[in-house]
Amino acid sequence: MNPLLALQIAEHVRNEIREHPKKWGCLTLFLLFGPAIACVLVGVLIIIVIAGGAEGVDAAPGHVPGIPDVMLSAYQRAAQRITNIRPACAGMRWSVLAGIAEIESRHAGGRNIAPNGDIAPPILGPQLDGSGVGGNRTPIRNPDGSFARAVGPFQFLTTTWASVEQDGNDDGVRNPNNAFDAALGAAAYLCGTGPRDLRDQGQLRAALFRYNASQTYVSQVLANVERYDAVELRPAVAATGDAKAVIEAAMSQLGVPYAWGGGTAAGPSRGIRDGGVADRHGDYNKVGFDCSGLVLFAYAKVGISLPHNSRAQFAAGARVPKEAGLGALRPGDLVFYSPGFIHHVGIYIGEGKMINAPHSGAEVRIDVVNHVDYAGGVRLL
Repeated sequence: MNPLLALQIAEHVRNEIREHPKKWGCLTLFLLFGPAIACVLVGVLIIIVIAGGAEGVDAAPGHVPGIPDVMLSAYQRAAQRITNIRPACAGMRWSVLAGIAEIESRHAGGRNIAPNGDIAPPILGPQLDGSGVGGNRTPIRNPDGSFARAVGPFQFLTTTWASVEQDGNDDGVRNPNNAFDAALGAAAYLCGTGPRDLRDQGQLRAALFRYNASQTYVSQVLANVERYDAVELRPAVAATGDAKAVIEAAMSQLGVPYAWGGGTAAGPSRGIRDGGVADRHGDYNKVGFDCSGLVLFAYAKVGISLPHNSRAQFAAGARVPKEAGLGALRPGDLVFYSPGFIHHVGIYIGEGKMINAPHSGAEVRIDVVNHVDYAGGVRLL
């Protein structure tokens, strides 16, 4: 028996006995005096543990800032299921898949991700017709003669997907624009068909280089993996319904550049000139969000249309007075700043924190709500 599994079983039994001594008294006697019966019971416990583990694969895995919960669930499920598809592959973990998807699509940033993993609109790269778009100078064709293109959150070439396609959500379809299918396909591609241990840095590097033959790319992914390996999974944001949808929409844009005047209901957009600070940071050449643009985008996901102006947004809903303190806020509320006039807005996510596009030169991020200039909140839900 696997030593780790044996320890898990022992811990499970010990906890059950502590909590239900009468219920498990007979079992204890059997374990002590009936070796044959004990073996049967241990076998039953193994089945229970495995069944519980299988259920856990489908459960919400927690939360990592910047990664939509469905995408994180897809990475974790793929890391667990890959041993069934590539039994000679060891060391696959969710952080490796997340490290790739961050570069390839920003975890399907700016897209709607359904609970079953379907991504809309689909993520489609340019046709690789040799025209130079995206650096491509050599035409690559599909078997039917059409030009290949990169698709989905892991940006598989259509020709490559045909060789590694997987059904990661068990719906009978193998779709590179589905988070679960694509993540399991990426895991299969990284593992290859022979023995491989991705816990070994050299083998992991080789697998990533096979995914994209660029040492710069490999180094970027490894940096992401190291950062994600250090992350302690946090419980998902304590919000439900429309508030959860608003927060997840904003979270999906973490890391997107700040751009003065940027942001529409559809996603990040090119910034505009302001004649001052934003111009010095080149915001007019960036695609991203300013603070009210991020709010506009997130609330559009639940059918609420807002003006692209923080002062106008301050007047858009029910007021949560500054004097009531942060304890009066609920996840999804807007929080405003004012040194005399409203000049900034963020989206409250709970525990004294907000997600916002802070200023030129920064990116969309999570910050602590600053009490100094806090001007109160607005509830739209």
